[in-house]
Amino acid sequence: MKQTQKQENIEPIRDIYFHVHLVSDSTGETLVGTSRACCAQYQHANAVEHLHALVRSEQQLEKALASIKGFPGIVLYTLVNPKRRKRLEEKCMELNIPVVSILDPALATLGRYLGAPMSSEIGAQRTMDVEYFSRIGALDFAMSHDDGQNIEGLEGADIVLIGISRTSKTPTCIYLANRGFKTGNFPLVVGAQIPQQILSLKSPLVIGLTSSPDRIVQIRRNRITSLGEKPNTQYIDKQMVRAEMTAAKRLFNKNAWPIIDVTRRSIEETAARIINLYQERTGL
Repeated sequence: MKQTQKQENIEPIRDIYFHVHLVSDSTGETLVGTSRACCAQYQHANAVEHLHALVRSEQQLEKALASIKGFPGIVLYTLVNPKRRKRLEEKCMELNIPVVSILDPALATLGRYLGAPMSSEIGAQRTMDVEYFSRIGALDFAMSHDDGQNIEGLEGADIVLIGISRTSKTPTCIYLANRGFKTGNFPLVVGAQIPQQILSLKSPLVIGLTSSPDRIVQIRRNRITSLGEKPNTQYIDKQMVRAEMTAAKRLFNKNAWPIIDVTRRSIEETAARIINLYQERTGL
């Protein structure tokens, strides 16, 4: 009885909301990604993000500092300019606000390993070099080879994704393109014959995407509702969707295409698995 009474008195853990200021002299993408990855490790912590991007003048920094003072929390930053770094750190110390330069430990370790000085170029990772234009080209390829368009050009792809409707083909292609991979996708449609160009693909890595029928039905129903369309009973019928998925898996196995189940995977996780398969295939 005492143990039961004690358990009943335990209060549920409440969500915590706090301010996170992300101060960057570049786009702030690195800060946003790092902040969200860290906050995700704390179930009940909800960060209210304040992004101060392209802080490249004292005036812009003072504007960010005013926001930090008005909404105190934690400050994460990536600033190259030593004067602005010092000003930010001193002001945060004065306000008793924790401030962290997220790249400093990694840069220090890398510098010691390489025995080389660090570049002071702002946004150096986003230079418009060959890699940058390669990503732009990959994005253009993904858009022009989306959802079965221009299948005659898919032989020039690095990766081709195949799956039934709502298996995240397009967003995965866009994500992979942003990583520099030329990716196209082809949808499997009930009653439609698979073109020979797809079945005879040699150069690209062809991957089949699958998901649980329940998940597919849920996504399709939400999609129809958001568009305000009348539901197509076959499109969201669980038995029909299960038949679609079974036929898709049969096709993938027949052609020895690797299969990835996206049911419980985020786009990033699916893309990471695809990249691993691509690297295993190419040896890169």
